[in-house]
Amino acid sequence: MKKEKQSFLKKLGPGVITGASDDDPSGIATYSQAGAAFGYKTLWTALITFPLMAAVQETCARIGLVTKKGIVANIYEHYPRWVLYLLFLFCFPAIVMNIGADISAIGAVSNMLFPDIEAIYFSVVFTIILILSLVLLPYAKIALILKWLCITLFVYIIVPFITREDWFEVLKATFTPDFEFDAGFVGVLVAILGTTISPYLFFWQANISLEDMAAKKNKKLSNRMLKDMRQDVFSGMFFSNIVMFFIILTAGAVLFKAGIRQIDTVDQAAKALEPLAGEKAYLLFAIGVLGTGLLAIPVLSGSISYMFSEVFNFREGLDKKFYEAKPFYIILSISLILGLSLEYLGIKPVKALLYSAMLYGLTAPVSLAIILHLANNKKVMGKYKNGWLANTLGITTLIFMIVAAVLLVYLQFWS
Repeated sequence: MKKEKQSFLKKLGPGVITGASDDDPSGIATYSQAGAAFGYKTLWTALITFPLMAAVQETCARIGLVTKKGIVANIYEHYPRWVLYLLFLFCFPAIVMNIGADISAIGAVSNMLFPDIEAIYFSVVFTIILILSLVLLPYAKIALILKWLCITLFVYIIVPFITREDWFEVLKATFTPDFEFDAGFVGVLVAILGTTISPYLFFWQANISLEDMAAKKNKKLSNRMLKDMRQDVFSGMFFSNIVMFFIILTAGAVLFKAGIRQIDTVDQAAKALEPLAGEKAYLLFAIGVLGTGLLAIPVLSGSISYMFSEVFNFREGLDKKFYEAKPFYIILSISLILGLSLEYLGIKPVKALLYSAMLYGLTAPVSLAIILHLANNKKVMGKYKNGWLANTLGITTLIFMIVAAVLLVYLQFWS
């Protein structure tokens, strides 16, 4: 039993890191707002997003392992250039703004814990630490650090157990979906869907699965590798949705019941918890934000660097030393510096999140349609092309994302 447990833990890697990074500070703010505004009414969304996320991320990882290329490299090879440029046009600014919002959240929460030091100083220091870590450390060390950072997400599972919960009410809200035909409620559902299924995760998953394959010195694809990959991806997405569930639960149990209906940033959520749920809940929530920020930002910046490297045929990879892949690491560093600079340009984190959510919402359906097309192309995927279940879940996700994109545009410009 012990050996089986150790074997299972060893298999966990890119999928768990991807899933955990999805619960970044911007995601935490979204889930906190859902719980604060509507209590337990959105808990059921975790049951919907898990199979959709799992199917999409497994497809991306499989494309990477089978083709030995990332999603962008496959688009570059099999699609017209305008498709690629359109994706870049929307994805690049969206990811940079997401990085900026997460860096700002880390600074704000650190300032909350150490009020004598201004938030911007924390943001600058953490940005420098991240750049140096990603440039100087080998992939194996980076992967190990990111795996350990995943543990910080467990704090969100602990918090509801140190507050009073009506568990019968929780179970009822989880398994009996509630829906309000209201712009605010629909907006929160769109935000949850856009936060959980983000295009940058598609690009990252394919590339990091290749990195992991290289690190384990596996050159030939096997059914065993695919089975291990699925176990890893499904575990990561399950973990991600469990954390999402408990953040909504915490905000619903504490903030909603106290009459706090509006949460714009994660530090607001943490501060609001302190007088209502006690110092322990407040500290755990804040520590979780720091951990998830440090986990998610490398994933965001890495996805940008992989995208550019594959288009311009730069040597890429976190397993390479700086002198072996200079453009890759320079792009990665620039994306972090651009994210940090948003604060100096006067772009508020809430605005950055709003803009990135809109851009993600517009690009996700296009990205997903291309991924599904690639996954069903026998010339590209051979015997590893999508089966009926992957297609059913993928098409369902695509439909949801199209509806979400239409609703997003409607809510922003016509409601």
